[in-house]
Amino acid sequence: MLVAQVVKTPSGTQLRPIDTLRESVRLAAGLTDSKLLGNDAYQRGISAIHRFGERIRGFDPSRVRAVATNTLRVAKNASNFVRDAEEALGFPIEVIAGVEEARLIYIGAAHEVSAVQGNRLVVDIGGGSTELIIGKGYEPKLMESLYIGCVSHSLRFFPKGNIDAHAFKEAELAARREIQVIAGAYLKSGWKQVIGSSGTARALADLIAENNFNCHVDEGLTMGRVNGASGLITRDGLRAMKKHLLKYDHISQVELVGLRDDRRAVWPGGLAIMIAVFDELGIESMEVTDAALRVGVLYDLLGRSQHDDMRFVTVEQFMQRYAVDRDQAKRVGHYAAEFLAQLPKPDSESRSDNIALLQWAANLHEIGLSISHNGYHKHSAYIAGNADMPGFSKNDQARLAALLIGHTGKLGKLANNPSFKDWRMLFCLRLAQALCRGRSDANLPKVKVSEHDGSYLVSLSKDWAREHPLTEFSLLKEAAEWDRIGRPYKVSLK
Repeated sequence: MLVAQVVKTPSGTQLRPIDTLRESVRLAAGLTDSKLLGNDAYQRGISAIHRFGERIRGFDPSRVRAVATNTLRVAKNASNFVRDAEEALGFPIEVIAGVEEARLIYIGAAHEVSAVQGNRLVVDIGGGSTELIIGKGYEPKLMESLYIGCVSHSLRFFPKGNIDAHAFKEAELAARREIQVIAGAYLKSGWKQVIGSSGTARALADLIAENNFNCHVDEGLTMGRVNGASGLITRDGLRAMKKHLLKYDHISQVELVGLRDDRRAVWPGGLAIMIAVFDELGIESMEVTDAALRVGVLYDLLGRSQHDDMRFVTVEQFMQRYAVDRDQAKRVGHYAAEFLAQLPKPDSESRSDNIALLQWAANLHEIGLSISHNGYHKHSAYIAGNADMPGFSKNDQARLAALLIGHTGKLGKLANNPSFKDWRMLFCLRLAQALCRGRSDANLPKVKVSEHDGSYLVSLSKDWAREHPLTEFSLLKEAAEWDRIGRPYKVSLK
């Protein structure tokens, strides 16, 4: 966990770290063969998060962001863990996609290392996944998340801590096969600087330095903290470390200066992956920075508070990609937001966050038309729920997809989903879509809406309804659909 202070400087707004909490929980090691998070790992994680929660108790929720990565992307009981973890922390926790994790890692690293003319490659080997990102300045361009990590790789190839040359070769080859898929595009893009971020890279750099494994590198490559980097990894250093490791039969026997107990079991897998990265991408040396995901999350949160939210950029890109009718999207979004403003806001919800989500749903509700008119809402929901959407968490995308699939048609599909909670927003979106079906701003009525104990009331002019019988019929049909799922809906014509 990272706590930072926002500081205004002549060069712009920056974050100054004031407190860091770190606990080694190894959630990935707790995954069973059936992809369930085991009880021991589950409890270790909740206990650590509970301690973190004490440190940030009383913080403004708009200034806190907690994210979960690969292990909770794959664990079948992730939703239960997230529920318990949110209660322990006292704040929402977002499970983010691999590409979103890669984007945030790059942002964090880019803010802490020296500037370079040209592209920068950032490599982050985590417990269950490895992110590789090419970017320029603060903007990531190529982002990939591979399902290889120091914990999962160590468990797969070095079970019970046993070490031999054959197993290490298999570990390298398995990692190279994953990296090979993306290597062509990355090599074509090229880079001027290579950065390793987070725990594995930092641990490898420290071990190389403390055990003199870099003793044969060029004199121009120096160790130490320079321009935001906290160490150096070289091809020769990795080879020397591998040679030293293979002298032993078991990880418990390995003697290395600086090898921490909490790193010992997962170090071989991380080393094999890093060697594979160097070999497949032709890397000779890599600077290491402490900054990565946590720093990136805070800078992204800072951007949201300063109206520089990546999610708005992503929605704009999707609107362009799928040739959205912007006038209709704006029309539906305007009325949906107007209706939401008339409804009571639950104390636990943020009005601004809900308006933003509702606006994104309005902007994207017709993207499925690019595939087919029939069942377009299903296509819209599938795209929003499964595409890479930078800035959006898995939960953001799930909520967005639910609004898109529910904005027209039967409501039973959502009524049978106990996790769906956005009924007010869905009511507003469906009403706006029904009123704007003519795709024109002309003659739209003044509509008042209200809600009490889950019952909705829509009030509009009787004269207008008489002049627009198709819309009146649609509203009465809409009321019947809500009644069918046990949510009373009345249309009042005055």
